[in-house]
Order: sequence, then structure tokens, then C-alpha cells
Amino acid sequence: MPVSKHQEKVPDRIAEYIQLIAQGTVAEVQEKLKELHPAEIAHIIEALPLVERDALWELVHPTDEGDILIRLNDEVRTRFIDAMSESELIAATKGLEIDDLVDILSDYPEEVIQRLLQSMDKDYRLRLEAVMSYPEDTAGGLMNTDAITVRADISLDVVLRYLRLHGEIPETTDNLIVINREGHYLGTLALTDLLTKDPSLSVAEIINREVDPIQANTDVKEVASLFEKLDLVSAPVVDEQNKLIGRITIDDVVDVIREEGEHSLMSMAGLREEEDMFAPVVASSRRRTVWLGVNLLTALLASWVISNFDQTIEKIVALAILMPIVASMGGIAGSQTLTLVIRGIALGQVGRSNAWRLINKEILVGLLNGLIWAIVVSLISYLWFDDVGLGVIMAAAMLLNLIVAAIAGAAIPIFLHKIGVDPALAGGVLVTTVTDVIGFLAFLGLAALYLI
Repeated sequence: MPVSKHQEKVPDRIAEYIQLIAQGTVAEVQEKLKELHPAEIAHIIEALPLVERDALWELVHPTDEGDILIRLNDEVRTRFIDAMSESELIAATKGLEIDDLVDILSDYPEEVIQRLLQSMDKDYRLRLEAVMSYPEDTAGGLMNTDAITVRADISLDVVLRYLRLHGEIPETTDNLIVINREGHYLGTLALTDLLTKDPSLSVAEIINREVDPIQANTDVKEVASLFEKLDLVSAPVVDEQNKLIGRITIDDVVDVIREEGEHSLMSMAGLREEEDMFAPVVASSRRRTVWLGVNLLTALLASWVISNFDQTIEKIVALAILMPIVASMGGIAGSQTLTLVIRGIALGQVGRSNAWRLINKEILVGLLNGLIWAIVVSLISYLWFDDVGLGVIMAAAMLLNLIVAAIAGAAIPIFLHKIGVDPALAGGVLVTTVTDVIGFLAFLGLAALYLI
């Protein structure tokens, strides 16, 4: 697939802006910013070191600040918001959609939020407060209130005249939402049907009642899964009484999917998804210190196991040479299983009904791989050191550790998820600890029993 000019320019723009800022070419930078979409500007800002980042932000036009802020990661956005005056913060909210406004207000000082709410007309304020009343990780916190609704007892011609009178429809609108007099959800009316069916037909005659609404308290991960499975562009959101309160659109779901992907990736290293690439050194060091400390404790545990066999290692130097192989192979095997299971949990494919079958399947995979690689490493050990006993011990330790790695890689994330701990955050460290300890213990323990 050919690369578009837009894609080719992104890395070059970063270097270009750094150079222009260093040269103090303010007017040229401002002209170039006018050509960019707010998302592109946000991307460049996040990629700039702190000094150039602040300089570029000063050159952003005030009318674009809100659109750029909502596209920045939380840490970068919070840093800018903390440095903005109250009047600048209020001005940045002008023209934002309600769902975007809710996202940005979560980082605003409370006094600014109250002043902003007081400045709004009553209808808009009530709509905003309705969305803010739901947690941000639920469908209610993700939705927008811009849905266009129609009644089932009117004709398509009336609907068309209403839309013409309205003058515009919200972005990403593929359906109108049908409700009754009390505001309860009935179904959807596709724009394609509205434009192609006989205008004399009533909405009730072509309504799609098969589209189930999303409950406002539904977790955003489940919302994203529904959009992916059903190929949705938008979906209605209802409260506990089945009253329509808003809709969710695909652009918001894409953001959720991206954030979840970043969360899983960053959590495996003990980092947050909003981690700023150019955060101050002390702040970055402080965050990573905790995870390094946890890793040190697990490494000390593995070292303690090895220390109990120091005399064995002294007598047979080959053990020190071969020892890392068993632990390393177990660590890789455990990580493979761990990644597979975490993905299954994230997609809602792993639960109580199939957890044991999954663990049993991974044990069999570990057994088969263990047999294959046990033969390979035993032959290597024999040819390397001309010692049959050493080869047999390597084979036995390898087989045992790969089976244990499969069990740990499958069982640990399932257990962590059950007790409410993010498997992506703690699973890797625990699985690596288990495979290291068992690998060293099996290899050195068997050597102490049969070679000394």
C-alpha cells in the first residue's frame, strides 16, 4: 500500500518545528500551524521536548486550543491546563462537543468548572451535567447528547421536512433514533431508508427494532467490543428505565480501543498509558523506581534459590553455563501463554466456564514443547560437555519448567482478573518469577541429587 504524503510528512514535521523554534521563526511556525488539523498539532506537541513544546503551544491560535487539548494525553494536557489562566480555560471550551467537553473538564480546577456551568444556558448545562453524572469509563460517560430523535407515528416526509428545517445533523449520524412520547427507546431509522423509501410511509413501518440500546452503566470495554462485533457506526444509550439519554459514535470508540491498547502495552512495563515521553527526569525516574524495586525483589528470590546450590555449582562449572537456558526458555514460554490469556480476557473470551479447559490446553502445549526442546537441549549439553547425565538433567529441567510456565502463564492472569487486579500490570513479573525460580530449582536440584 503506498504511503500518503500526509503520512510521509509527520516525522519530518517534528524535526522541522524543532528547527524553526530554535531559529525563532515565529511567523512561519504560526502559518504552518494553520495548515494542520488539531490532531496533527497534538501529535507534534507530544513528540517535542519540553522547551520546544512550550514554545509551540504559545504559538497555537486560542480558538484551536480546546480541540488540541482533548487530543493530548492526560499528562501533557494537565501540564498545559495548570499553566493556563481561568479566562483561557473557559475560552478553550468554546465549540467543543459535550463528550469532548466532559473529557477536558475532568482536568479543570473545580472553581473553573463551576464558573463555566454558570455561564451556560440551562438546556446545555443540563445535558452536560447528565453526561458528567456517569463515570468516565462507562457508556454514559462516553456518550454525546446530540442524538436526533423522531416519533414512530409520523411519516418519512415529515421527518425529511424536519431535518431540512433543522439545517444540519450531527457528525457520524447513520441513524435517527425512534422514541415514544415519554422518551423511551423504540428502535432506529436508517438514513438510507429515510432517503430511499416512499415518503408517505410512516416511521413505524420501516423502524429497525433489532438494534439493542446500550445501558448507560455499561463498561467502555464492553461498548468497544459491541461496536467491533456488530460493525456499528453509532449506538443509542438508555438509562435503567429505557429512556434515551444519548448516543455513542465510532470516533469515541476508536479512542477507547487505542487507550486500551496503550494501557495493556504500558502496564506490562509498569507504566501508565498517559506517560509523557518527555516528562521531567525526576518524575519519570520516580514512577519507574517502584516497578524496578518489585523486579529486584523477584530477582533476589531467584538468586536466593541459586545460592542454596553454591557448592554444587562450584563442583560442576557447566551448571553455571547452562543454568540461564532453562530459566530463559521458561520465561519466554510463560510470556507467550500470558499474552494469549490477557488478550482473551480483554476480549471477554475467557471466563469461569472455559478457564480450566484453557489451562489444560496450555499444559498440553507446554508438555509438547517441553518434550521437543528437552531433546534439543539435552543433545546440545551432551555434545558440548560430553556428559550424558548432564544432558538428561537439562532435559528433565526443561520439560518441567515449560509445563510450569504454561500453568503459570494461564492461571496467574485469570486469578488476577478474578480478584480485580489488572493482569497486564502484574502478570509479567509474577510469571517470570515463577519460571526463574522453578527453572533454577529444578535444574540445580536435580544436579545436586544425581551429579554430586
